[in-house]
Amino acid sequence: MRKLLLGIIAVTAFLGSNAVAQSLVGSWQGTLQPPPGAPAAAKELRIVLKIATTDADMLKATLYSIDQGGQGIPGGAITVQGKAVKIPVPGIGGTWEGTLSNDGNTLTGTWTQGPAPMPLNLVRATAQTAWAIPEPPAKPKPMAADANPSFEVATIKPSKPDTPGMGFRLNGVTMSTLNTTLSNLLTFAYGLHARQIIGAPEWVEHDKYDISGKPDGEGAPSADQWKIMLQKLLADRFQLKFHREQKELAVYAITVAKTGPKMTKSDSDVLRTLSFRQLGALVGGGASMDDLAQLFQGAVLDRPVVNQTGIPGRFDFTLNWTPDEFQFSGMGMKPPPPPENAPNPDLFTAIQQQIGLKLESTKAQKEVLVIDRVEKPSEN
Repeated sequence: MRKLLLGIIAVTAFLGSNAVAQSLVGSWQGTLQPPPGAPAAAKELRIVLKIATTDADMLKATLYSIDQGGQGIPGGAITVQGKAVKIPVPGIGGTWEGTLSNDGNTLTGTWTQGPAPMPLNLVRATAQTAWAIPEPPAKPKPMAADANPSFEVATIKPSKPDTPGMGFRLNGVTMSTLNTTLSNLLTFAYGLHARQIIGAPEWVEHDKYDISGKPDGEGAPSADQWKIMLQKLLADRFQLKFHREQKELAVYAITVAKTGPKMTKSDSDVLRTLSFRQLGALVGGGASMDDLAQLFQGAVLDRPVVNQTGIPGRFDFTLNWTPDEFQFSGMGMKPPPPPENAPNPDLFTAIQQQIGLKLESTKAQKEVLVIDRVEKPSEN
């Protein structure tokens, strides 16, 4: 069973005179059952959803997976249509969707976090029936801004061929990657597209590795400090040496669509996750626009991507599109041509509709790395 990440979900919807929206205010709870075919060790998870109004007459919901603790992440906006209710959770790629009962005491619906929806029915809790919510763990202190960290411990293992997905996960004081090539690692560590890497042997694009490690200093590294650590790891374990040059390249620029951004502001000051559940299904948690541009250029698109949004800060979002056969070469994949009845739009449409951004073609001077030496990684 895909793990339901615990979370606080800051979500809003305009109340006005909507009686259904007003009747959602309160505490709700229910049990999420493991999906069919889940491992025997999979357990039920108790879920608590608290919905309240803000001073601005908005709905604000907080979702807890109380068997997994009290740590939380913001999610998307509540949608209420008649008695139908939808609460997306972009930071963990999940959505609760269902219907309010006529008596206003039951929310009947499903939780979706992956390919298979799971039943999750919620009942209104009272002071006597409400489950206790655990205290969230304390956030790790940030690493000193002037620190120059390295990996204290790092493992590099060949990826298992049948493992789906690809991505980087930064969780406080740990870093892990899944199905990442050296090209992926270079694009992340140096903010590049594969076209900006010149003179590399063929295996750099094809051999995949899973990496995990933690820093040698105290506190949670910033995104830039994680990149410094990875640069040192590549030099040490892959014997990487290169020099830099400048070239004019065709690029994509990320800009803001006319609608404005449609992402949820994150309460995290570091990147938590930016990964694919499957091709064309992206989950971002605590991601900046620079992070998004780097992921697009490192894994998805056929040219470098520059961030021209001018939007500071970090966001939680999900982005679902139908890839074409020219995307995901950075992951060593080639999707089939999209079918006529594709369930999701193409990337250029989806990014406008779902998160309020645009991808535009242009040219720019970009730095390239010319590889002078690189070797397959040393043993752990």
